[in-house]
Amino acid sequence: MTWTATTNLKFCLLNAENLFLMIDEAQEMDLHKMTDHQWQRMSTSIYENKPLQKIRDTARALQDINADIIMLCEVGGMESLNNFNRHFMNDAYSVCLIEGNSDRNIDVGFLIRKGLPFYFDLSSNKHRLINYLYPHERLSLNHGYPVKGGKVTTSHRFSRDVAELKLFTHDKDKPFMVILLTHLKSRLDPEGIDPNGFERRQAELKTLLEIYREIETAHPQIPIMVAGDFNGNATKVNTDQEFLEIYSGTSLLDVLEISGLPQEQRATFYHVRSGARTDGRQIDFAFLPPNIRQYLKPGSAYVYRYKDEFGMEHGVPTNMDSKQRLPSDHYPLVFELENIKLL
Repeated sequence: MTWTATTNLKFCLLNAENLFLMIDEAQEMDLHKMTDHQWQRMSTSIYENKPLQKIRDTARALQDINADIIMLCEVGGMESLNNFNRHFMNDAYSVCLIEGNSDRNIDVGFLIRKGLPFYFDLSSNKHRLINYLYPHERLSLNHGYPVKGGKVTTSHRFSRDVAELKLFTHDKDKPFMVILLTHLKSRLDPEGIDPNGFERRQAELKTLLEIYREIETAHPQIPIMVAGDFNGNATKVNTDQEFLEIYSGTSLLDVLEISGLPQEQRATFYHVRSGARTDGRQIDFAFLPPNIRQYLKPGSAYVYRYKDEFGMEHGVPTNMDSKQRLPSDHYPLVFELENIKLL
């Protein structure tokens, strides 16, 4: 019998909400003691640094989770992720990020624990066309009018990106796992051209699944994880229309669905409404195909709840003030995979 090396990995997915950490100069100041005013003065970037206490609380939560691979959305570029890892995460991780298309400079990226028994390679799909134009652009195109930059546009690209992370032991073209990390179009529509961002998000989802199928065809035996902030209800229950193809066209299932976690424990985002009413929903997902579900450790998948400095969990936010005190407006999604075969 041929012996096959295996490994166990703990994953965490988090939309870190505007994780900007810009430092103009390496100053000899204790980042754990300085005030937020001092912290903000360390950068002259047009993007305001995330409040210092929120950064500390984010780091404390991630250190408490202690994941091997942290998948992050809303990171303010490579500089921010480097600074976060170096100054707040004890430089325990390798930083992995390619800047995408966001007009807010919020990217998707990874922190990968140093010393793991494999290598990794990251590529981007930010130049991939999503086969979508807004209604007014389609109308202009049909009439032969220029619609963007003086040229006829054929399609938009991802709002952010689909980052493609390959984990391998010897050959990056022969990975033992692939992770697709994305942050789909938000529900914001400030220009009034795509209500709730529905069409753009649907087009991005379709293209994400195209990428998934292409990798599946190229590597039919390799587990492919699809994760990120989907900005909508992509669960199997009352699925938002733009995500129906996940279930009609693939065999992907979210880790919380596979684990059978009760619906009331799956919320990764809370919307605070008037009258102290709070609606919780899951909008962050880690989808697994059938050939990886066997590795999911029973009982390991859950939504992490932020804790105070004494280790007590914060309750569900009942007003905007309590919500804004949290490290992020999203909660971390955590799960473990056991005995993953290393090729």
